[in-house]
Amino acid sequence: MRITKLISAFAAVMLLAACASDDDAAMDDTAGATGSAAGTGTAAPTTAVTLSPQEQLEQIGDRVFYDFNRFDLTPQARQSVEKWADWMRANPAATVVIEGHADERGTREYNLALGERRANSAKNYLAALGTEPGRIVIVSFGKERPAVVGSNDYAWAQNRRGVLVVQ
Repeated sequence: MRITKLISAFAAVMLLAACASDDDAAMDDTAGATGSAAGTGTAAPTTAVTLSPQEQLEQIGDRVFYDFNRFDLTPQARQSVEKWADWMRANPAATVVIEGHADERGTREYNLALGERRANSAKNYLAALGTEPGRIVIVSFGKERPAVVGSNDYAWAQNRRGVLVVQ
């Protein structure tokens, strides 16, 4: 019985400590907003959030999708690769890997070859947009690393992809 009371008291103290720190942070944010941004309804950021290169790519879209048995870039995929090119220009020291993937249909060998063609199509377009080809490595995983497990149209569509990964 004594241990139960002790655990309850400890939990209550931890809960109050968590609430107090959240309130203090909220007060700090409110105080910061009353400075030069007063009356605008927007708070000035108090700390800058630094994203890793991979997180930056994920924000702009680190993958492109392909149609069934195709490796050519769709218009939407071209737009994504154009964003990759912008990111590559902004990060001139970065090297990347483009992973080619396929859905589960077809043989292992066929899907490895298709994944390679998909990765190459993205690499070639990225190079055509001005990225030095030596900064881009391609790899094919075929059907070996599905993003979505399943044997349906949704899973297959999600698995027919190219993914840009920072080395």
